[in-house]
Amino acid sequence: MTAATETLAPGAPLRLGTRASALATTQSRQVADRITELTGHPVELVHITTHGDVTRASLSSLGGTGVFATALRDALLRGECDLVVHSLKDLPTAPCPGLEISGIPLRADARDALCARDGFTLYSLPEGARVGTGSPRRIAQLYAARPDLTVIDIRGNIDTRLGRIEDDLDAVLLAAAGLGRLGRTDAITQLIDLAEWPTAPGQGALALESREGSPVSAALAALDDPHTRNSITAERAVLNALEAGCAAPVGVSTLATSTASGRGHSVTAQVYSLDGMESLTVTRELPGVLSAQALLRSEELGRDIARELLDRGAATLAPLGR
Repeated sequence: MTAATETLAPGAPLRLGTRASALATTQSRQVADRITELTGHPVELVHITTHGDVTRASLSSLGGTGVFATALRDALLRGECDLVVHSLKDLPTAPCPGLEISGIPLRADARDALCARDGFTLYSLPEGARVGTGSPRRIAQLYAARPDLTVIDIRGNIDTRLGRIEDDLDAVLLAAAGLGRLGRTDAITQLIDLAEWPTAPGQGALALESREGSPVSAALAALDDPHTRNSITAERAVLNALEAGCAAPVGVSTLATSTASGRGHSVTAQVYSLDGMESLTVTRELPGVLSAQALLRSEELGRDIARELLDRGAATLAPLGR
């Protein structure tokens, strides 16, 4: 049978490809349970090793975006699994031939979280405090807020990073969503407001990817959250048009807004110099009607934001380009 005529038998098991890290398996198991709940299909996790799991080089030096996704996608294309789950902030913006993002579930907290010793917040950390992160965006934002800090490039899973607090670091910066999924919100001493600290495009959201046109793709549509997809479409369009990846100090976030006609949402993009001393910001209102046409408008809005940033000198301010 072709993919167009193939159907899933009721209750047929599905294979979900995932990295073996604690965070990846936890969020994949949460997705698997939700698939079973909504569709009746049991889901088996298939562990896949990626280049990002075996190298000790910094993610920014590897290009960041795609370092975890490529092996998952290759396994999916080879038929070793039926779907994969990505953290959307780690997924390249260019489409992968033969695959499609079939579902984007409701987004978790998109904010960054400071985890510090002695309950410190960003502005109460002592002068010269050592803060760990592997993200050029977070490094630039830290220097913009606190030029006196000593920022340390770190790698490792969430528990490894948290374990360095009070060892050789005063604090680490992590994604709130990952801490929440692992049940480690007790480590958070400050959640940083998106209005002052935009995070990575897609942060807090997951992407469910499957082979294009497959019956699995149709089943995963049950997990799709239209508002999350709309926001993500605009955010990732900014990143794509800037030709920026994880090595670029770029933050793009969707914020709730209040207007004369009621509540809405806006997309804010900020490009920083590597030292955080300069930045450019553009904000636009996000189309509110959730439809295929709205997704096209959201994508165009993201491209418009990127064009304005480039017109204002973003490419000379920060290292853009894939």
